[in-house]
Amino acid sequence: MKSLLQESRRLVLESGRVYWTLLKVMVPALLVVKALDMLGGVTLFGHVLSPLMQWVGLPDEVGIVWATLILTNIYAGMLVFFNLGLSESLTVAQVTVLGVLMLLSHALPVEGAIAKRMGVSWRVTIALRFGGALVLGCLLHQFYSHFDLLQQPSQLMWQPPAHSDSGVWGWCLTQLETLMWIYVIILALMSLLKMLRVLGVERLIHALLYPILRMLGIGKSAANVAVIGTVLGLTFGAGLLIKEAEAGHLSKRDIFLTIGFLSLCHSVIEDTMLVLLLGADLSGVLWARLGFALIVIAVLARLPFVTKRLASAH
Repeated sequence: MKSLLQESRRLVLESGRVYWTLLKVMVPALLVVKALDMLGGVTLFGHVLSPLMQWVGLPDEVGIVWATLILTNIYAGMLVFFNLGLSESLTVAQVTVLGVLMLLSHALPVEGAIAKRMGVSWRVTIALRFGGALVLGCLLHQFYSHFDLLQQPSQLMWQPPAHSDSGVWGWCLTQLETLMWIYVIILALMSLLKMLRVLGVERLIHALLYPILRMLGIGKSAANVAVIGTVLGLTFGAGLLIKEAEAGHLSKRDIFLTIGFLSLCHSVIEDTMLVLLLGADLSGVLWARLGFALIVIAVLARLPFVTKRLASAH
């Protein structure tokens, strides 16, 4: 009983630290988006990104959501998505495509800097994550449209609070309640992650992915790190990668391929569950994303001249 209480206390404190870090990003992002909305900037920005949004079958307004995601994180993007009231007008297929954009291209300044620290240039990171998001989003849009799949209206698995007062005060109350609920979501997700770890789900993912990554030509130490980063996130995986690289266990090629894989597919449990809350389908945000990452890395792994050049580019 005592150990359970200690673990619960540790979980609450850990989730609180994560939440505080996110708040410092989400609150400024919300204020900027609200100001843009009041000044008509959301509509203008939607027009700027509309050609890209049309390419993946999404309305112009989603451009501001994607821009927020690229500059900040998935939580901030979710808040902007809720604020724009887009959920009622999108199909499951469209939300799934948006989910793919979220998962592949979020937090580029932070996670791009991490990749740069490992020797992978910014242009490579942008090509993999921004370009990869567009390519996979377009492929899924065409696939779902051609076979008439997931065309039913999307339904939020979690509905943020709403207030009848549509003024600034009502908006502030809504954001305050939503931010409070986000802490509950973070705590629930972290609790679920620990439960899945106890149940052996992480070991199962490792058992499934490790042989595939080794077949792609990723070294043993790098494959282990890639599997861990796939479950826990790019930042955690890159931290382990730095440790292994400093110990001299990894080649430049291994580092490049591992960072490339984690750029396209990381934090498959937590991030996937977040996107599912928006009404996305697992076929795109998990299986298609994983398959896409494996195919891209398989191609790069068989182009040694290209990987050597890209890995050494600064």
